[in-house]
Amino acid sequence: MVKTWWELQILCEPELEDSVFWRLGSFGCRGTASEKKGNQILVRGYLPVFQAQLLDLAALSLWLRQDALCMEMAPPTIHWQLIDEQDWASSWKQYWLPQEIGDRFLINPAWYPTPENSDRIIIRLDPGMAFGTGNHATTQLCLESLEMRLSDSLLSPATGEQGGAVIADIGCGSGILSIGALLLGAKQVYAVDTDPLAVQSTQENLLLNGIDKERLVVAQGSVDVAAKLLTAPVDGIVCNILADVIIELVPQMSAIAKPSSWGIFSGILVEQSKAVADTLEKNGWVVATLWKRKEWCCLNVRRS
Repeated sequence: MVKTWWELQILCEPELEDSVFWRLGSFGCRGTASEKKGNQILVRGYLPVFQAQLLDLAALSLWLRQDALCMEMAPPTIHWQLIDEQDWASSWKQYWLPQEIGDRFLINPAWYPTPENSDRIIIRLDPGMAFGTGNHATTQLCLESLEMRLSDSLLSPATGEQGGAVIADIGCGSGILSIGALLLGAKQVYAVDTDPLAVQSTQENLLLNGIDKERLVVAQGSVDVAAKLLTAPVDGIVCNILADVIIELVPQMSAIAKPSSWGIFSGILVEQSKAVADTLEKNGWVVATLWKRKEWCCLNVRRS
């Protein structure tokens, strides 16, 4: 068990917030949070002490400055300090507040009371050290895409009767997309992640939201593990990882899809979207829409 953590504090222009989140995720941070500080944003990231040396932190500081210069922004300031396990467990949570996403969702941190009169679909969430709080643009784009997809897909095309999509969530993180899909009416989700902490987080958040565990099958691994869990091809695929990983996994994900399946792919920087779209099209997918938020985008696709 990790006893000591690095806490990184990056003060930056609001336009740099998403790129800082992405850089911290690539660096290996297990949790992130942000808050407004006047006209700027303070982003915090946390990672185990053994995962980074001082030289690594210095390199991260340089990358953050270079990112800002490329975007013609003032360079951020970065500070780091060591904190113990107890401080890590609670420090970032105080900055994460309930958040409305899209037309229907409300992400409610598990340590806040559940609103009694909200007309939104409430996802109660404690991500722990897994990715997926709803703060990041890619997660928001995926949830909004699920709203669109599932509102159109809950009727069985064969009978016109109420059905429910069967979905694969590749790289499930905290389970936020799996749970969101089930609360929208999906019949079942098969969720996988290579990180055992993400698997644990998804299982715990499943219980927090009172969802029958048989409707969300979660396991450690990637698409090959999901394929072994499935009894038939899926109606939809959600995958919020990184562009390079998506490109690598597209053939495997295509193999578990139906001719009528749809897909939601995010974790993609705008400048990477063409490479991802080209790979999808080579594997029999058609890009229906590209949704963009700042420098991030989400591809909504269907089988050709």
